[in-house]
Amino acid sequence: MARALYIHWPFCAKKCPYCDFNSHVRASVDHALWERAMLADMRYEAGLAGGEPLTSVFFGGGTPSLMPPALVASLLSEAQALWGFAPDIEITLEANPSSVEAANFADLAAAGVNRVSLGVQALDDATLRFLGRLHGADEALAALDTAQANFGRVSFDLIYARPGQTEAQWRAELACALGFGTSHLSLYQLTIEPGTRFATDVRQGTFTPLDDDPAADMFAVTQAMTAAAGLPAYEVSNHARPGEESRHNLTYWRYEDYCGIGPGAHGRRSGIATTRHKKPENWLTAIEDAGSGTQEERALAAAEQASEALMMGLRLTEGVDLAVMARRFGIAPEGLVDDERAQFYARLGMVEHDGDRLSVTPKGMPLLDALLGELVSSELVLA
Repeated sequence: MARALYIHWPFCAKKCPYCDFNSHVRASVDHALWERAMLADMRYEAGLAGGEPLTSVFFGGGTPSLMPPALVASLLSEAQALWGFAPDIEITLEANPSSVEAANFADLAAAGVNRVSLGVQALDDATLRFLGRLHGADEALAALDTAQANFGRVSFDLIYARPGQTEAQWRAELACALGFGTSHLSLYQLTIEPGTRFATDVRQGTFTPLDDDPAADMFAVTQAMTAAAGLPAYEVSNHARPGEESRHNLTYWRYEDYCGIGPGAHGRRSGIATTRHKKPENWLTAIEDAGSGTQEERALAAAEQASEALMMGLRLTEGVDLAVMARRFGIAPEGLVDDERAQFYARLGMVEHDGDRLSVTPKGMPLLDALLGELVSSELVLA
């Protein structure tokens, strides 16, 4: 039974460089229509994955902080009626740090949101322009201040290991970020993904990515400074005061069930992967025709589930309990992990095997993607 709910809002206020698809942008939105459709999608999921109180609700997508607070309140009221809320439920909303969105924060808090995640990305205007962001540093800091005044829990994210960035510059920026006193930070290294604007820029020589060695040094600095400030890493890129970890994201990383509603939303329930229609018009049509926006519900084989669970769980500092995983998926522990490779990387200090628990050490975390390819049994991947 799902104990987490993801609500995807597919609209932005204006065309922005980091939208997933052009249909995010709308001159106007029929909020009454969307409320009816979202509620229908939610009721469909609750009928299949209800039974336990929700521990988290997460509003993500285009620009959910521009949702009318009355709509947010309506969705939360229905979710509480369908599932019930755990006493300490976490209700998170993603927001871009613009003055327009910050103006909505007080009303969103009154609607029930108790945690906000701000896409700050950098603390200087030149870097924000390089990253293609529409906000400036001063605007971002003003939004952060407004968020802290309205929400009990606040997180924001930064991107480091940028072209030309020095370790001293990152130390100064991270020290400034830690000084704001939020209980959670998401700190990501800049990655060049195929098919993106950055990949084109690199190919054309517009900029040169930072080399691996200085990037690894910045990763080590990040771990040391956040731990010293009382926000140790609990996931490769996420840091929090103990007890302030993102409960919703832990649902993903611990491979627990969650329901996803709204265009493009994904979910996992009882070994089934769910996908909603991505294009809003198609999603609305599916709601009208079938009562939900579902595009696909696909049963996952035990091997695929185990592979996904390992890939997600080894991102966490706590790692994974192989005995628990073996019982859950009906696969022998030796069928989950390549023991020879695990022992090899343990000797190198990159992996720790403590009883049934396997984890990646701080030394191994900078090489996480490569380690996952080595540790997860090829029998799972090829199954």
